[in-house]
Amino acid sequence: MKNKIISVGLMAYLMVSIMACQNNRPNTNLKAGMGIIENIPELLDRNEKLQYGKEWETVQNAYGKERKALMDNPKAKEPWLNLAEVFIQEARVTGEHPHYYPAALQCLEALLAQPFDEKDLKEKDLKFRALSAKAGVEMSLHEFAKALETGEAAVAINPLNSGIYGVLTDANVELGNYAKAVEMADKMVSIKPDLRSYSRVSYLREIHGDVPGAIEAMTMAVTAGYPGHDNTSWAMVTLGNLYIQYGKLDEAEQVFKSTLENRPEYPFALGGLAAVAIMRKNYKEAERLLNQAAAIVPEVGFFEQLATVYKETGRTNEYGKTMQEVIEMMEDDQAHGHNMDLGFAHVYSNLMDNQPKALEYALKEYNARPENIDVNGTLANIYAKMGENEKAKIHRNKALRTGSKNPELLALTQ
Repeated sequence: MKNKIISVGLMAYLMVSIMACQNNRPNTNLKAGMGIIENIPELLDRNEKLQYGKEWETVQNAYGKERKALMDNPKAKEPWLNLAEVFIQEARVTGEHPHYYPAALQCLEALLAQPFDEKDLKEKDLKFRALSAKAGVEMSLHEFAKALETGEAAVAINPLNSGIYGVLTDANVELGNYAKAVEMADKMVSIKPDLRSYSRVSYLREIHGDVPGAIEAMTMAVTAGYPGHDNTSWAMVTLGNLYIQYGKLDEAEQVFKSTLENRPEYPFALGGLAAVAIMRKNYKEAERLLNQAAAIVPEVGFFEQLATVYKETGRTNEYGKTMQEVIEMMEDDQAHGHNMDLGFAHVYSNLMDNQPKALEYALKEYNARPENIDVNGTLANIYAKMGENEKAKIHRNKALRTGSKNPELLALTQ
């Protein structure tokens, strides 16, 4: 998955540059830009099943165009932002998070390190967009406090952009500032009611106990998107997972199948169908779907689901090998700046039944964001498994403080 490529678009631009060098006069722009090439992260090849139509060709051409722009003018700013946006999208599509999120940050830091003319509207907007993108990457790396700080710096430049309020909504949710999150989501949807804003409304409704309202809002998000587009497919999978969370397996299955009709072999829809199969104890079908999804995108969640299949079917050797892969993948993510503490807590608790180790990771996350309901829910489950019921009760109550109707947490109250 991580083979480096020279894109089709870049090859074309390099050929133009080589021809220019054959002229009697030297190409001074090319010479000036050669030193910067080492600082431009690589575009990785996509799995052929992720090369949807003209989409991959467009990505390659965009990468080549921005790379050449920096060769021609090492002081250019916008190409850094455009490259970062390419990398952010590729991280989402390909699952190559350890490469692409650091790559995006590298580009954004190169841009933000340059001086900006705050009186120039174009320069001001460029800085805003760079800060917004950086906040989004920090969210993806689970650096929530940093994302909030960066997002607030961005909104101070432009308080009328809806997208930045999405970052502020998400950061406040993750830090447990739920009233503030609702405020930010209200601002976002008032500026631009679209897929991104409806999806935030959906989650906030869910954690406040309005499950029908959450499903309604996520359905609106799907409707607002373009069929087959990555963002729309993501919203459909999120809707399917919402149905699974509340036991509506038939509805979830239909959503995942519809997703695949619009975006064939979309790996996260395959993973959703596998989750439904696991719930129905159809482990053979789940294994088939997960192997298909994992062959397209090396998403750690697919391997966690496979481990569940092997554990439930008593296949000890496959379980052990897969768990080793899961830990290695998570450690790789962690080494590349992705905070995986809560993920480790879930894996050690739910898949490896190592509650002391799970508790170690969960407490690290709790110390960073003690008001988050998911963190408290994780601690409640770990303490319950350890037989420490009083501690479980404390964290369960904190996890339910928004009125959540999460079935797993409600079961702990019985």
